[in-house]
Amino acid sequence: MEEQVEITNSPEQTVELGTTLAANFEAGDIICLKGPLGAGKTHFVKGLADGLGISPEEVQSPTYTLIHEHEGKLPLYHFDCYRMDSPREALEIGAEEYFYGSGICVIEWPERIASLIPAEATWVTIEEIDRKTRKFVIAQKGS
Repeated sequence: MEEQVEITNSPEQTVELGTTLAANFEAGDIICLKGPLGAGKTHFVKGLADGLGISPEEVQSPTYTLIHEHEGKLPLYHFDCYRMDSPREALEIGAEEYFYGSGICVIEWPERIASLIPAEATWVTIEEIDRKTRKFVIAQKGS
């Protein structure tokens, strides 16, 4: 599996990384964001949104609603599975329809629904190096 490693030193750089990487994704892609609370997952999604022509200010963590839908060059479906107890809950909100739809799915806390995630998904693991520095390991789909 081919991996790309990126380092950011501020939330703003994390947003910029997401903006840059957005060009690599297309309809039907699934991006799984794995990292501890406060690692920068939502900042990364703000950048992806920006790269898709969606205002980053519209992006907030969907912890309590489980999914937010945003319209841009492509639809962006932002999942937060932190509060899910089982994959069944994701099925109940129609996750599989989103996975195989016409937009890009971004999933925070994907390990909670791992059994539902297609093998071709891109995994982004975020590691906290220090208070501001983050290491992003991106395992590209199909590699």
